[in-house]
Amino acid sequence: MAKARKQKGDGGGAGGGGGATVLHQKLCVSIDMENQLIYGYTEIKVLLADNDTFALHADNMTIRSILVDGETAEFDYSPYWKNEGDQPNWSSISCLKTAADAACSTYTSSLNREAVPNLIVSYERSVKSITEQQLEENSEKHEENSGRLEEHGLKPVQASDDQIVNGCNGSAMEEQKEKENGNEKGKENGIETETEKVKNIKLVHIDYILEKAETSIHFVGNVLHSSSQIRRAHCWFPCIDSTTQRCPFDLEFTVSMDLIAVSNGDLLYQVLSKEDPTKKTYVYKLNTPVSAHWISLVVGPLEVLPDGNDISVSHICLSPALSKLRNTITFFHDAYSCYEDYLSTTFPLGLYKQIFLPPEMTVLPISLGASTCIFSSDILHDEKVIDQIIGTRIKLAYALAKQWFGIYTSAEEANDAEWLLDGLAGFLTEIFIKRFLGNNEARYRRFKANSTVCESDVSGATALSSPAASSDLYGTQTIGSYGKVRSLKAVAVLQMLEKQMGPDSFRKILQVIVAPNRASRTLSTKEFRHLANKVGNLERPFLKEFFPRWVESCGCPVMRLGISYSKKRNMIELAVSRGCTAKATPDSDSHTNGDTREGDAGWPGMMSVRVHETDGAYDHPVLPMAGEALQVIEIQCHSKVAAKRVWKSKKSTKFDGSDDNIDVSTQENRTSIESPLQWIRVDPEMEYLAEIHFHQPVQMWINQLEKDKDVISQSQAISVLEKLPQLSSAVINALNNFLNDTKAFWRVRVEAAYALAVTASEATDFAGLLHLVKFYKSHRFDADIGMPRPNDFHDIPEYFVLEAIPHAVALVRSSDKNSPKGAIEFILQLLKYNDNNGNIYSDVYWLSAMVQAIGELELGQQLYAWLQWGLDCQLHSYPCTNSKEGVIFHMP
Repeated sequence: MAKARKQKGDGGGAGGGGGATVLHQKLCVSIDMENQLIYGYTEIKVLLADNDTFALHADNMTIRSILVDGETAEFDYSPYWKNEGDQPNWSSISCLKTAADAACSTYTSSLNREAVPNLIVSYERSVKSITEQQLEENSEKHEENSGRLEEHGLKPVQASDDQIVNGCNGSAMEEQKEKENGNEKGKENGIETETEKVKNIKLVHIDYILEKAETSIHFVGNVLHSSSQIRRAHCWFPCIDSTTQRCPFDLEFTVSMDLIAVSNGDLLYQVLSKEDPTKKTYVYKLNTPVSAHWISLVVGPLEVLPDGNDISVSHICLSPALSKLRNTITFFHDAYSCYEDYLSTTFPLGLYKQIFLPPEMTVLPISLGASTCIFSSDILHDEKVIDQIIGTRIKLAYALAKQWFGIYTSAEEANDAEWLLDGLAGFLTEIFIKRFLGNNEARYRRFKANSTVCESDVSGATALSSPAASSDLYGTQTIGSYGKVRSLKAVAVLQMLEKQMGPDSFRKILQVIVAPNRASRTLSTKEFRHLANKVGNLERPFLKEFFPRWVESCGCPVMRLGISYSKKRNMIELAVSRGCTAKATPDSDSHTNGDTREGDAGWPGMMSVRVHETDGAYDHPVLPMAGEALQVIEIQCHSKVAAKRVWKSKKSTKFDGSDDNIDVSTQENRTSIESPLQWIRVDPEMEYLAEIHFHQPVQMWINQLEKDKDVISQSQAISVLEKLPQLSSAVINALNNFLNDTKAFWRVRVEAAYALAVTASEATDFAGLLHLVKFYKSHRFDADIGMPRPNDFHDIPEYFVLEAIPHAVALVRSSDKNSPKGAIEFILQLLKYNDNNGNIYSDVYWLSAMVQAIGELELGQQLYAWLQWGLDCQLHSYPCTNSKEGVIFHMP
């Protein structure tokens, strides 16, 4: 019988189960959608330690009875919400600080309580073998299920005697055979026999009721779904809710005839309920051992769309979203086949099911489960929408990659290899991006991700494997902004290893990890290091430095570099200042720029410097990641210094690109005749995760933007040019020329558009603004009447560039910090005369960009009234005049 009691603090035991190890779990529930009730029972086969009690997790439910090996057992159950002993005295709070301290104390004490099992089962030892009992029960159930199937014209699943004993569980059958073999060997060698060990294996049967659940399982109308949050599986069925406890599952869900139940593993069959003919039961089997929090369930009037590309995937949604679903998943076989090809093995979890539910129903945008994933349906799109395509494909591909690394392969110990699995899933996703979205897309995204990591990796919360940070943050470092940074950093660290060992060796490591014949389905950081040494041929000294610095510590290297050219020796002098993004503690001495911590030994590895000379490009691996805070490195040039020539003055160009007769310095328009250098890049192949600040002459940055075809090089050049304190016509014209270059990658062209907006000011006669408006009108306006043409989005890259122009124009500011009147008129004109008739694509995102641009404008007091009048023009058609320069509104 249940006894209310206070939570014990010593019930954790191994794996959070009080010394118990879960071997197999069966979950059977009947769902009453109308009353939001779940009636269920679970059968857990556990291997116990030498004591008469063990502990489970359960919450928000009523435990009706517990049987151990068919005999009634006593149990103590104390729901977490009843434990209020540690609640603070809120009446004593006097200020914001004490309120924050009290809230933090309440939160951490709640997390600590939930980590301790709260369902303590006591029993008397029985000599009856679990094997004998299971043989009887499974034989009866097999006959009963066969009878049900035959009644409804279905063929029962054929199973051998061994499979019946083990609940049709293939892995359990192999386990039983191994035990039998072990028994014979044990008899020969005098080792303890399996018959004696089986006395510690118990079958625990728990009956429970779940009424109006508030977490982990959610009723919304006639739809039920689970959500995988941190340690929340025990909120809808009793289990050992720990990442270190993994076992196979048998799952049965009884629902109304008009509903479908989707869960983990393979669907064996569905059969009418014997007790209630208006209901039917869905029977699933998951042979791969997984943690309880990967068990998921969706029940509702669902539409199932099998994938038509000969892959084991089903796409599921509610009826209103079916047409969008058909369009969205047309690419999915590319990701599925890409992963199977790269890993040289088939999908390991049977039938993969991805379910899309309305956003108002879901708790999280993505909720992962073993062989299932629940998405918010707002990522679905029809064939007329452009903007969602890339983002949706990457999200679906990443969720599929998590099935391989994170669920099928799990961390051996909590807070040890979770970063590794998350990084491997992200790495696999980038393989898909590179193959099917392009190398430019993959490199650009990785460059921006690395920049984000360097900006944010400043504290111990972002250390990938830090037991101290994990215990202090209770696992929350894996979610939110910290979780995003850690995921990006994990991928970057793995890509550094791939660069060191080569893509083929790294691919072999991943293939070893997911190989079907691998003994264990878990992974540890230590094992991965061993594979990097054995398969990847990386030396132990390198790995000994690499993992503590990149995985166990926080911070990224900061490299500040500048050059000086010696004409006499034809030599480059490279000045280097080393630092770290993790700031020094107040009581420690800091070095140059306040970045480097005292005693910081730096990072292992050698950076490459690529020098583009007049005769070609040369790589120099001369820049060590570790070393003194300040250092000067010499690099020999290969090209000869150009012969000195007399340059005649010529007409210059204005900021807006037009010609005049004023002479200007020719130094802006050519590479210096005193040097053979064109431009220089540091770590051009992104071999290291580092924040690099490089200083070279302006003309070399212009050369880099105009001549280097690498998207990262172009983005770096734009970032530097837009921040120059003094802007020349050469800089602005270079940015404008790049914006107009249709061969350039569209994402970098968008950066050039924003850079032109940043450079636009009175000092440059608003040249950047004029270039942006001119570019847009040359593509979207009718030159004869000076009015926007109807939308035509057939050129997708050009669509994204043009969509960014209103945003860029809205960023332009006058000396009074307000938006110029011309910028306001331009954006209003685009919004007023937007015409999507005849366009095959939707303009919803296009219009959204226009409206957002209006929100980004900065208006003075007089312009607010003018803007209100301009918006009224959209409704009341005030008089206006059309001209080739645009529409001129006449104030009333």
